[in-house]
Amino acid sequence: MTSTLTSPTTTVGAEVWRPLEDTDHTAAVSVVLKLRGETCDIDCLYCFEKRKLAPGGAQITPEHIRRLGAIFGERPLAIELHGGDPLTIGKPAMADLLDELAAQHTVHQVHLQTNGVRLDAEWLDLFDAHYPSLHIGISMDGDEQGNSWRVGYDAQPIYPHIVNALNLLAERERTCGIVTVVTPAVLGRAREVIDHIAAFSAVRALHLLPAFDTSVTRPLKATGRRTSPSRRLQAQAVGTDGPAWAITPAQYAEFVLDAAARWIAAGYFHRIKLDPAVATIRRLKGLGTAHCHFAAHKCSHVFTAYPDGRFGSCDELPWPQALLMPLATARGEADITAAQHTNPLLAAGRQLMTKCSSCPYRTVCGGGCTATRWRMHQATGSDDAYCDHRARLIDGMAHLLAAPDHPAGAHCRRAHWRPTVPNTMADIDAFLARWDDPAAPRSPARLHVSDHGNINAVGLPGMHEADDLDPHHPRWREGIEDRVWPLVDTITRSWHAVTYDSCQGPPTPAPARTPPSSASACCPATAPSTPRSPPGCATWSPPPTATCPQPSPRSSRAPT
Repeated sequence: MTSTLTSPTTTVGAEVWRPLEDTDHTAAVSVVLKLRGETCDIDCLYCFEKRKLAPGGAQITPEHIRRLGAIFGERPLAIELHGGDPLTIGKPAMADLLDELAAQHTVHQVHLQTNGVRLDAEWLDLFDAHYPSLHIGISMDGDEQGNSWRVGYDAQPIYPHIVNALNLLAERERTCGIVTVVTPAVLGRAREVIDHIAAFSAVRALHLLPAFDTSVTRPLKATGRRTSPSRRLQAQAVGTDGPAWAITPAQYAEFVLDAAARWIAAGYFHRIKLDPAVATIRRLKGLGTAHCHFAAHKCSHVFTAYPDGRFGSCDELPWPQALLMPLATARGEADITAAQHTNPLLAAGRQLMTKCSSCPYRTVCGGGCTATRWRMHQATGSDDAYCDHRARLIDGMAHLLAAPDHPAGAHCRRAHWRPTVPNTMADIDAFLARWDDPAAPRSPARLHVSDHGNINAVGLPGMHEADDLDPHHPRWREGIEDRVWPLVDTITRSWHAVTYDSCQGPPTPAPARTPPSSASACCPATAPSTPRSPPGCATWSPPPTATCPQPSPRSSRAPT
């Protein structure tokens, strides 16, 4: 079914948003199961789930899982067991859930994210018995100092419990991923934090998440007559200008670049996948990624189920606004897509993505996180700071790929990445077959014209996606710009040559933020560098570039 989520005035490119109905049933959806809602055995001060005030006590059952199979049919499901903390559901209930997941042939991956406090040998035995391929994730914010916001209800640090869990996994020869929330407690210490995490032999992946919480201006209310020490600690940390654990997008970008530089220099890439570094690298190389912040399968392909039967979009979005419908009332995927179409929050998120159509970074950035952009726009009236930090990540990672031996250049503010992707066609053989066969079926063409005369799928100047037409297509002439039409008509009709429609069109004034062609074109302090990617990373071989060193210590002005 053709999507109705966009219109000519609010076009969202396929690089940043794909509606669920526009993907075939081989495209997986991710479902986050909040096994006991917000119920957790610790009380992290920055916990976003507890800010939703989701009901605890009830729990996800095997029937919820069966309903998911009935709704999505043969579409693959990636399941995430989440909370709160999923281990609070208890071992017997967890065994039943894992058995049901194992019985569902469309479930192709199950991931469990835990704080590690309850993880012991009996839990690992249970996982081995009921779902041996279970992926385990541990929440740990770097070293002991970095974990200062992760406390129990008594306000005491849980870091020693995390260390015990990681050591146990290593003893059992199990591997895990780490989720690290980047707060002021780790800023400026990326090298130490990465080294600390890499010292645990069980770690195979590390995902750096930003604490973009400046819009949080009130602490959580106590749920009982007495306020726990952790909630008193939280109240002290939250002010009218935001909480003490919040960071800015610019700070996050700098931390990630420093972390990536250390990850490359120390050779940790041999064992540990670092995100968002790897997702950025893959997009820079023109490869796909499952990271939804860099892909078009965003909130339309991510769902959350709560124990009380609520079913909605991504859990990073605010609730109840993200609610789609009760899980029990959904008869099939069509009901879900219909609810997505009428959800104001998703519509607002898609609207934010329209600005991506003219952004030179869109093919790598993928639009970022809808939830984060929405919250930032709600709080400040603009998501420009978010977009700026995404550009910084891409610029910096492109430099690290080109010159890993010169990591300081990743922080140059004058050298920018620019897209160099050539024209590509998904199926050349099918295109040639249509060219010679007037009876071959042809898809409707997406033809929009910019103010400068560019004809492409979005109606904007610059390089954008365009449908590949042939002379037998009913809109062939419409798809060819007037000034080039005489040439195209001659070589196709008289010479019987094969060509295709234009996707860039006439030259147009460069937008204000168009990146320069190279570092040497814009940075007076550049020095040529020979690209040398880390051993074993054959896919990390970008073209030579130039790099921008850091200013002299005597300089009173940093790069801008």
